[in-house]
Amino acid sequence: MVLVEGKAEAAEGKDALRATQTRIGKGNQQLRDIPQSITVVTEKLMDDRNLDTMKEALKNSAGISFLAAEGGEEDIRLRGFALQSTGDVFVDGMRDPAFYERDTFNMDRLEVMRGSASMLFGRGSTGGAVNQVSKAPRLINENQVDVTLGNHQYRRIVGDFNIQTGDSAALRLNAMSTVADNNGAGSSLDKAGIAATYRWGIGERDEFSVGLYHLDNNNGMNYGMPWIRPTATAPASEQTLIPVDPATYYGMASDYNAGQASRLTASHLHHFDDDSELRTQIQTGAYARDQRAGTVRIVGNTNATPGATNLTNFGPGTVLSRGTQLKIQDMDTLYAQTDFSTKFNALGFKHELLSGLDYASEKRQVYGALSAAQGGVVPVKPNTTVGTPDDGAWIDESQRTLRQTNQYDSLGWGAYLQDLIQLTPHWKVLGGLRYDHLTGDYSTFVIPINASGPVTTTTYHMKVSEWSKRVGVLYQPNDLQSYHLSLANSFNTSGDAYALSAQNVNTPPEQSINFEIGAKLDSEDKRFTTRLAVFRSTKLHERNTDPLVNLVTLSGKRHVAGAEIDFSGHLTPRWEIYGSYMWMPIANIDVGVAGAAGQDTRPGLTPIHSGTVWNTYQVTPQWRVGAGLHMRGRQATLTNTHTVKAFVTADLMAEYKMNDQFTVKANLSNVTNKLYADSLYTGHYIPGLGRLLQVTLSARF
Repeated sequence: MVLVEGKAEAAEGKDALRATQTRIGKGNQQLRDIPQSITVVTEKLMDDRNLDTMKEALKNSAGISFLAAEGGEEDIRLRGFALQSTGDVFVDGMRDPAFYERDTFNMDRLEVMRGSASMLFGRGSTGGAVNQVSKAPRLINENQVDVTLGNHQYRRIVGDFNIQTGDSAALRLNAMSTVADNNGAGSSLDKAGIAATYRWGIGERDEFSVGLYHLDNNNGMNYGMPWIRPTATAPASEQTLIPVDPATYYGMASDYNAGQASRLTASHLHHFDDDSELRTQIQTGAYARDQRAGTVRIVGNTNATPGATNLTNFGPGTVLSRGTQLKIQDMDTLYAQTDFSTKFNALGFKHELLSGLDYASEKRQVYGALSAAQGGVVPVKPNTTVGTPDDGAWIDESQRTLRQTNQYDSLGWGAYLQDLIQLTPHWKVLGGLRYDHLTGDYSTFVIPINASGPVTTTTYHMKVSEWSKRVGVLYQPNDLQSYHLSLANSFNTSGDAYALSAQNVNTPPEQSINFEIGAKLDSEDKRFTTRLAVFRSTKLHERNTDPLVNLVTLSGKRHVAGAEIDFSGHLTPRWEIYGSYMWMPIANIDVGVAGAAGQDTRPGLTPIHSGTVWNTYQVTPQWRVGAGLHMRGRQATLTNTHTVKAFVTADLMAEYKMNDQFTVKANLSNVTNKLYADSLYTGHYIPGLGRLLQVTLSARF
């Protein structure tokens, strides 16, 4: 048997807002030993605030913003840099690049690493990485069922069953079903999921696990609401939100955002006698998405007359058109990785060594619909008016004839080595190096605009080999304080978005660098933690299209700089608090395309202020209450056409523990029903969730 020893810490995870450990840095590590900022959203925080999607959970990490281009969640921004579109979302340390609406029913916690992370994960974002940690079987018999009812006919049931099947084996089964007429921002919900993991050899020399995950989404979709000008002559920079309730829906009753995500994961953990371990994981995934939705636009507001309808004449009779934006694609993935960690003494110093290999295969197929001229059926969507939301208009989406429009196949492998060296009892230095080799083949299948054939196939091939570096210094004068300085780089390939062209196929990867100075401070009783950091993230070579030669070049440059603070834990035995705040006063496009708008301006989706706070108080042994705020400062749209107002929303919670088995909790989110733009795009926005009242009955047995 392998025994793990360590100083006792306060409870975390399901029972606390505070976290001390993470697996995002390859292997299970103390947060204080990683010279880079990491925010952990624990299961308790997700439960307290009733966060049932990854997108809502991410709002509890400062510096997050959202691009609305392809359905809200698809381009998550951290410090203003893309995350989702560059493949920087992970599950249990393995890439999770597909486009689907992620649910939290199987999440133990959500980890957000800030800054360049290519040394750990390979190709990656300048902003950071997000890791979803799945619930794992434990040697205990514990079960919980949560039933939630809310406004908009919201109904959700989640089951979490942990069954010990032997002295060193256990099964964890999580299941979820959710339906609602409206999510608070115009989209209906109809989804279900199941996750089962069997783990054996727990605590022994060899530990194994096998897990299956499946999520089925058949949700509605509010693709976006149009911006509006205050007057007919107002400039584009003064565009604002249309004055309707956040839950208002003007799309078709036949619009939907369907998708499936399935993963099979197997892992093996071997413990050596000398405090070393070897972890090997393999995961295969199959994903499908079928999005039938579209933009809502004000009829008469064109490029020539953008202010024909404005706030002075906007009303129930204003006519709205409904467009068609299809997103139909399949994705198949295979990942394998092995990580070795060890501790040893050499050359008079203590070493903590991490090394590993990983392999990735990704295949994506994208489909489009034939136009009428190509022999397809194009259902006509009728207009609607502002005064008739949810009008029930419906078309038969099955009439469309689909064909494959493009395909992307990629293979990659990487190897890394990192060493944390203790120079003195209080000083440590870290150095890491990684090599990646990637190939990508992108094929387009084009047909004439007025016929269904012939098909013209064009293929582009990308080949990339890159080194990633990471260095850091840690000063830890005692068990309560840890200070760090770090420098790391990252790279993004032209194929990160699973598409290539003649303009970008030969363009080298973008290069970025992140510099950070920070601290992690614990209270004397280790029940409260504060994380502080100042940072500067720079994209040194950014892709831009040169209009003179119509080629993508690495002529661009941008940077952001600011400060962050996270805090979590108990201020008193009864008072628990969590907060995350980012101040980013500096964000600038240093070099853009010559003569193009935007150079020497602040890029879009980079609010100066963003953050959240949540706290609860145990009034009596039975009663617990909570309150929190969420805010995001002024920010511009993607192309800097205009700036969106700042917003603050408030949430409330009250919980009554009837006995050790049953608990009732009520959540009131966005108390004032604040209308605000949550996800932004040049032509439209997706509103944030309006007021939601939800009551949950939890049973533990």
